[in-house]
Amino acid sequence: MGWFTKLLKGANHKILRGQYHGKYYEENRIWDNHCTSVDDLTDVEKEDLDRAIALSLTEEDQKGKKIVEDDSQSEEDLQLCNIEEEEDEHLGKVQPVEDEHVGKVQLEEDEHIGKVQQEEDKHIGKVQQDEDEHLAKIQLEEDEQLARAIQESMNIGLPSHYDNDSLLKPIPNLFSTGYRPCAGCHTEIGHGRFLSCIGAIWHPECFRCHACNLPITDYEFSMSSNRPYHKSCYKKQHHPRCDVCKNFIPTNSAGLIEYRAHPFWMQKYCPSHERDGTPRCCSCERMEPKDTKYLLLDDGRKLCLECLDSAIMDTHECQPLYLEIQEFYEGLNMKVEQQIPMLLVERQALNEAMVGENNGHHHLPETRGLCLSEEQTVTTILRRPSIGAGYRMVDMITEPYRLTRRCEVTAILVLYGLPRMLTGSILAHEMMHAWLRLKGYHNLSPEVEEGICQVLAHMWLDSEIYSVSGNDGAPSSSSSSSSSSPSSSSSSSKKGKRSDFDKKLGDFFKHQIESDTSSAYGDGFRLGNQAVLKYGLKRTLDHIQMTGSFP
Repeated sequence: MGWFTKLLKGANHKILRGQYHGKYYEENRIWDNHCTSVDDLTDVEKEDLDRAIALSLTEEDQKGKKIVEDDSQSEEDLQLCNIEEEEDEHLGKVQPVEDEHVGKVQLEEDEHIGKVQQEEDKHIGKVQQDEDEHLAKIQLEEDEQLARAIQESMNIGLPSHYDNDSLLKPIPNLFSTGYRPCAGCHTEIGHGRFLSCIGAIWHPECFRCHACNLPITDYEFSMSSNRPYHKSCYKKQHHPRCDVCKNFIPTNSAGLIEYRAHPFWMQKYCPSHERDGTPRCCSCERMEPKDTKYLLLDDGRKLCLECLDSAIMDTHECQPLYLEIQEFYEGLNMKVEQQIPMLLVERQALNEAMVGENNGHHHLPETRGLCLSEEQTVTTILRRPSIGAGYRMVDMITEPYRLTRRCEVTAILVLYGLPRMLTGSILAHEMMHAWLRLKGYHNLSPEVEEGICQVLAHMWLDSEIYSVSGNDGAPSSSSSSSSSSPSSSSSSSKKGKRSDFDKKLGDFFKHQIESDTSSAYGDGFRLGNQAVLKYGLKRTLDHIQMTGSFP
């Protein structure tokens, strides 16, 4: 009402005198008042009033227009509100559906996760149960083994294994009672686990292997000389090794260790070496260790290098030994007056001469010497063969030798390529055959003739070993009854120094004579040796000449 104010201001001196007694109604704009009439106004006032009315009408037009514009704006706002309400209503309907769907999905996921977790818990429980059952089963087996070990220790003694060696089981106990000292550290056992074995109790860490000094934790252990060993340590120290292949000798199908052992040399070897072509010395009979060189003779025999060292290879080389044997017989007052040829021959020549000989007895499967009584031609070795490539004998020179009968004995033949000790014992044996025939001992049984010849070979070996030993001990056989002759000791002084292996060979050939199982050579020697030991050599020979048997 700016115009009205201006109007009032402009005509203040007139209007203020009037009084307002009516009410104002905004809509109808009704004024109830007392005012001055228009006629009372001046021209200027009338112009001002007209101007005010015109201005008022102009403002009314603008106000009406503004009201219309306001109404249009209200309608748009109403439409927007309706749209928003519809959207809100739509969202109100859609949101619960989405919330319900999301809740359902979340519920399904929770149910799935719960189900998976339940299955995992079930699987873990089953695995744990299986582990518990497995541990319980192992513990049960251990308890059963301990129970069996305790029962065995109560029922049986200590089993022997390889010469007082044994395989035992320690008996573990859970708790000790009373004061018991440990057999290892000698302190009190106290509470806890301990072992009861070998007649004593031990801390588990004090029961140790005698070889490696580590605790024995196995259920089984081995004993040797009342000392405990791990089974593996015992095998390394006590399990027999093959002297040929150097490996542990394997067990047979029964789980037992089976091996061959030479009765004299005590050489242990796998049974398979008897069939796989492992070379064996034709003299000392030892199996040759793997990768060891040996001499191959032309007749197929194999000679170890130790036996080769003293081997006699030709007739000329054997003559000094032949003279020693003759001197040995002279020392026994048994001189052979006739000059009997002594020839060194190959195996083939020896076998051919044996076929042509009607008299005598032969030691099978191999004959190494012969005392011939028949006239025949024998191929003898003139010159020592040399050793060629591959350790083979080459360049052997032989010649035929015609034997003529001048007495009861035509020749003594000995197989070549044998060591001195063996060659000498063969010569002593065959020389006794010659002496018996030249002295008129006829028609003797094989046991008597071969037996007394073996006694003389044994006596010669005894005298040789005695001389090699340097008088360290007396002869061990019947030679002691006849070796007091001065010629026997004088002959030994000519032999020079012999090796320790020669002495060992002499002992071996004596062992062969003593352990011979044949009736003629073995039993005959034992009967003859007993007679000579009891009655002396001369009385025994006299009894044989008179009765044809041993006294």
